Amino acid sequence: MMVLKEFMRDWLPPAIVRWVSLQRGGGICFEGDFTKWEQASVYCTGYDADEILAKVLNATLKVKRGEAAFERDSVNFDQIQYVWPVLTGLMWAAASNCGRLNVLDFGGALGSSYFQNRMFLKSIPELRWNVIEQEHYVKAGQAHIQDEQLRFYKTIEDCLSENQISVVLLSSVLQYLPDPYELLKQIYNIQAKTIILDRTCYLNHGEIEIIKIQHVPSSIYTADYPCRFFIEDKLCDVFNTNGYQTIAAFDSLDKLSSIASWKGHIFQLTKKKYDN
Repeated sequence: MMVLKEFMRDWLPPAIVRWVSLQRGGGICFEGDFTKWEQASVYCTGYDADEILAKVLNATLKVKRGEAAFERDSVNFDQIQYVWPVLTGLMWAAASNCGRLNVLDFGGALGSSYFQNRMFLKSIPELRWNVIEQEHYVKAGQAHIQDEQLRFYKTIEDCLSENQISVVLLSSVLQYLPDPYELLKQIYNIQAKTIILDRTCYLNHGEIEIIKIQHVPSSIYTADYPCRFFIEDKLCDVFNTNGYQTIAAFDSLDKLSSIASWKGHIFQLTKKKYDN
């Protein structure tokens, strides 16, 4: 397989290499066309398996110890894959808040985005990075990863009881929730000055959301779970009608299917909830 990949990189035109990669999606594939989450979840194993947590923990500890540069979805990399618009949004938020950055990272695994950007985050005078995750992730994070800057919580309420959040990060999470709009109601109530949305999948064509089953290959971890494909304009309109202005849109690193695009957005609070 590695020989084939090297041949493709060396001899095929870049456009063809990109097309093949797009079709393969790194081994990840999608199937089905469901209108309700419950219909798809019947055929799925879910994300909460102990095997997945064990792989994520092992990969994250390697990053923390300096044995790997970066971790994403339990896979280690020798070089950090920066998402520059996300990092720019974080640094911009800190600069506009007198060097203070307090992040609520919903669904942030064991701090993947924190470790991805920590070299730059070190320059911020006052930093707290708070991950909201499933209970078994929180227990593992508190036991093995947590420090003064990186913290783990089971609920948004627990996080807010100890932090005044300035930035909410939603990276590759909304599409995997049974009711993403209910979460967004909670996020809007925080009234954070900045919301950063990344690695979110939008249909290239169509006006109605669809739900598919995402199959993850065993080379990453074995799992199947529902995935929602949003309509970009409609999702952004939800943010805009809740007091947030879209100030930037960008392409994410993910290229997993030809039917959709993975993108990110940066939103700025322009009208507080109780403003007249």
